[in-house]
Amino acid sequence: MQKTLSTAVVFNGVGLHSGKPASMRLCPAPADHGLWFKRSDLDARDAMIPAMWHAVEQGELCTLIRNAAGASVSTIEHVMAAVAGCGIHNLLIEIDGPEVPILDGSAAPFVAAILEAGLQDQTRPIRALRLRDVVEVRNGPAYARLEPADGLEIDFSIDFADAAIGHQKKRLSLANGTFVHELCDSRTFCRASDVDAMRERGLALGGTYHNAVVVDGAEVLSPGGLRHADEAVRHKMLDALGDLALAGMPILGRYTGVRSGHALTNALLRALFARPAAFEVVEVDAQMMARLPGAGLRTEDAPSLAA
Repeated sequence: MQKTLSTAVVFNGVGLHSGKPASMRLCPAPADHGLWFKRSDLDARDAMIPAMWHAVEQGELCTLIRNAAGASVSTIEHVMAAVAGCGIHNLLIEIDGPEVPILDGSAAPFVAAILEAGLQDQTRPIRALRLRDVVEVRNGPAYARLEPADGLEIDFSIDFADAAIGHQKKRLSLANGTFVHELCDSRTFCRASDVDAMRERGLALGGTYHNAVVVDGAEVLSPGGLRHADEAVRHKMLDALGDLALAGMPILGRYTGVRSGHALTNALLRALFARPAAFEVVEVDAQMMARLPGAGLRTEDAPSLAA
């Protein structure tokens, strides 16, 4: 069965790139509603923005969606990962500005609040997108691929010159609450050498050592160091789940990302939907349900918010 939140939850913070305060409210929604953002600071007729792959507009270092009236919301990937990772299918996300609050730079605060609020079963069945063929997009040495698998799997590898990151590779099945237990607390990261350049371009204005992992060569500058030795690749997997959630339904397939990012994952979804023969939409049975992200999660699975 589809799921929504049992009760609304509220988040207050600042946008990572804009540095502007934002208040966001996750609200229960009826069956078959899907995932939508609503700009509460705009006229009602222009306020609704679908959390869908075709609404994505090229943004710098984040995922941005925009509707036909020009209303947009950016940096949606962490909250979208939390929603998908907790197995929510219907939700209205109200926000009073153009950027989702960054909070601690991970999806853990969203997950903790969602699991504390609880989920509500709905009567409608879940539909999932099952891969039937391989779909791949490339940009130089970077590529993203989807291929058939029984459940959602993510296989990611990254390479950075900084020794604090270096080469990292990880592969996980997202069944059995794996997102919550393994990925959701991994924070966004950047190199100290990039911070000034980003700010000159009007980016990372709300970034601090407390909402991002900042590295300089072999040194981790953020207080408390890393939450995981491979936190960087885990965060890239978190981002990938959030971007894949814009397919509009759970995916049964293996995602492989090599030096991939938001733009390439969206290009992959666009390539997928341009090839209807490469997938089928199926009604989820009990066996499939057990393999979906979020299946079997309980309130006590909520992550600790300790830094």
